Amino acid sequence: MTREQLEHAIRAACDVADDTEVYVFGSQAILAEHPRAPAALRKSIEVDVRPRHRVDRVDAIDGAIGELSLFHQTHGFYVHGVPIEEAAKLPDGWRERVVPVGGPETTFGKLGWCLEGHDLAASKLAAFRDKDRDFVRVLLREGLTEADVLLQRIATLPLLAEDKARLTDWVRLTAGALKKRPGRARKKPRTR
Repeated sequence: MTREQLEHAIRAACDVADDTEVYVFGSQAILAEHPRAPAALRKSIEVDVRPRHRVDRVDAIDGAIGELSLFHQTHGFYVHGVPIEEAAKLPDGWRERVVPVGGPETTFGKLGWCLEGHDLAASKLAAFRDKDRDFVRVLLREGLTEADVLLQRIATLPLLAEDKARLTDWVRLTAGALKKRPGRARKKPRTR
């Protein structure tokens, strides 16, 4: 996925939902802060969204531009409309940190509010699937998220204490292992 495709997905989702804004909370939200994110972070051909005002139009998005739709066949990616509350566990305060995406591909004032990188990483870890851990590992390795900030976000996830402890241990072990690896210098991430 590219930033331009993300903008196209935002515009299409807004059009279908009859809304001017959507929340983007899947992996491709990373393109808001990092338009040239490493290829390992841009593998997904799915953009997860929820209309900001017309929540009732989530299913319409899936039907019109979702998986196996004509939109998917034409553009090579699709938009998955889903209620955030059902699809993701998010840290406290995530709405105050969303990153706006608008541009030539969104047009006419359509806007995507994308999860900030650390919130996205915490949400991915809450799911704790292999692909989600791999995604967060790349974020940490490339310096696109900071372990300390990620740990703060994990602490506010709506999870049981033992689940937060497991995620905290994973981040500490992974970040520690990445620091020990020789390689290129890490980039300094932008923080909010």
